[in-house]
Amino acid sequence: MTNSLRLALAGAIIFAAGVALGGSGLVARPVRTAEAQPNASQAPLTSEEQNVIRVARQVTPAVVSIVVPQYGSGSGAVIRRDGMILTNAHVVGDARTVRVGLADGRKVNGTVLGRDVGLDVAVVRIPVNDAPVAPLGNSDQLQVGQLAIAVGNPLGLERTVTTGVISALNRPGRTLGGETFIQTDAAISPGNSGGPLVDSRGNVIGINSAELLGQGVSGLGFAIPINLAMAMAGQVLATGRYVRPFLGIGFNDVDEDLASQFRLPVRQGVIITEVQPGSPAATGGLRLQDIITRVNDTPVAMGGDLRHVLRGMKPGDTVRLSVVRPPNGSRATVTVRLGQISE
Repeated sequence: MTNSLRLALAGAIIFAAGVALGGSGLVARPVRTAEAQPNASQAPLTSEEQNVIRVARQVTPAVVSIVVPQYGSGSGAVIRRDGMILTNAHVVGDARTVRVGLADGRKVNGTVLGRDVGLDVAVVRIPVNDAPVAPLGNSDQLQVGQLAIAVGNPLGLERTVTTGVISALNRPGRTLGGETFIQTDAAISPGNSGGPLVDSRGNVIGINSAELLGQGVSGLGFAIPINLAMAMAGQVLATGRYVRPFLGIGFNDVDEDLASQFRLPVRQGVIITEVQPGSPAATGGLRLQDIITRVNDTPVAMGGDLRHVLRGMKPGDTVRLSVVRPPNGSRATVTVRLGQISE
């Protein structure tokens, strides 16, 4: 690989306040006061408005506030009656305990069971077995254009509800490293980050995250798909901790521009920019500059594809990676046994 390509890849991984009236006159005249006009009758609520109100009333009892002194605050959603809560990893930070405010006014300590910083999801348990539960939907069945309602409970002071639509699916976020997310135009602020994004039936389809967007951007919001969040949470609930599979590479997406500029043999995939010494990737034979185009039977067009496949696997699983090797485009299949890393 040329020095210019190495440098390019290295850079790719390292994103009228008021108007005063006055006057004077020689003679003061009485001012005629207009008779008060009756307010116009309020138009009846539309069916969509009525549905948003119904959904808000259904979901808000299951939305909690989460306060961590050294990190700030956010929201969360109760997903099981025995006190399991989904929120953002950036909301809880490195804390092991957090303060949780329930919709009925109770405040209890919660234990952080596990977190995935890359996905921005954390699981918290509270010693409560009668909390209202937010019903879960299926994020794999979402369609662009459908209604999206973001609910939060910032500081436990007042629940917030914002509405919008699903603007796009499989969108990369700011802090991810390959994950793809739900994009919505429903406003998501730091206060309702960690709260649920729900559909028109009140089912949770995502976990809102202000962290994925970054500062200075308006009109956009991101949410972690609930199926992705629950895959992580399921392991925590089953084992009491979160351990994810580990491959041990750094990579960058191959696109048309990169392929043309450096005359790569393929137009899509992920090109390996780092192989960690002693990692499963190194042991299995992956090389710097290898372009991964398939994992087992799943095509890999971008980093999100690779991450999605690996998240569905467990440490110790064996994967077959189809790679193309520049500059001549030779092809190889590399078998790797996945390691593990704890969050």
